[in-house]
Amino acid sequence: MKLSVGIVGCGRMGTALAKTLAGKGYAIVGVSSLHRTSAQRLANICGISEATDQPWEITRKADVVFLTTPDGVIESVCESISRQDGFSPAAVVLHCSGAHPSTILSSARRSGASIGSMHPLQSFASVDITQNPFKGIRVAIEGDSEAVSAAARMARDLEALPLQIITEGKPLYHAAAVVASNFLVTLMGVSFRLIQQAGVPPEEAFAVLKPLIEGTFANIDRVGVQQALTGPVVRGDVQTVETHIRAIGETMPELLPFYTCLVHYTAAQAREGNRISEDLLKTFLDVTKTG
Repeated sequence: MKLSVGIVGCGRMGTALAKTLAGKGYAIVGVSSLHRTSAQRLANICGISEATDQPWEITRKADVVFLTTPDGVIESVCESISRQDGFSPAAVVLHCSGAHPSTILSSARRSGASIGSMHPLQSFASVDITQNPFKGIRVAIEGDSEAVSAAARMARDLEALPLQIITEGKPLYHAAAVVASNFLVTLMGVSFRLIQQAGVPPEEAFAVLKPLIEGTFANIDRVGVQQALTGPVVRGDVQTVETHIRAIGETMPELLPFYTCLVHYTAAQAREGNRISEDLLKTFLDVTKTG
């Protein structure tokens, strides 16, 4: 028998969970939002009878409570529900923040509830969902054993792959996601600026670099990051790196610290994978200091 679910927070994540879980046979006992109109909108979409701006009215009835509010108010919303005896003793209380550990839900333990976090490693750009946005993605899970068990079961029902992490590692997990997603966009933006400075029209920058980007991802998938590394650093081509430093310094000096920082950590990674010698590592570190 599937668990009953209450959802507090009717934005993109709450909407995705409500629609997809309902489609997988879970009973959504109600939804709640700061603004009743938002809750009613989601209730209408999913055919849910109860929508409210008083979350404890629905959370008391749920086996699993998802707090999908903005990150900054998860802890206070949980506390307010706890003060109203809004969690049943056997409930599992989960939040979906990537940045915060399950411990921000500690107030729910006063009622006997188990706490955890369940973070889909995916971006949810819209509340308009036509396909299952969880299918095939990783869902990071941590918390009390009962919460972890329930979250893993629900992740599998969502057609996702549960990934258990340690509670203390949640900030580093989220930092990894930021580097892989947000910083990758930043990296591509800098690459586009450099190639545009070389005379490539802005509208062509991505098309020019796309095969290289896709080939790099394929290599990482095939042989791992250290062996996928190519370019002047692993070739020991210090002169080329120095040429880059001079050219960037002369034309786009604001990007020079960014470039030298990447050379620094690329050389360190190359050394870690035994792709360059210790002496060559020191040479590149010296070059980036003078850059």
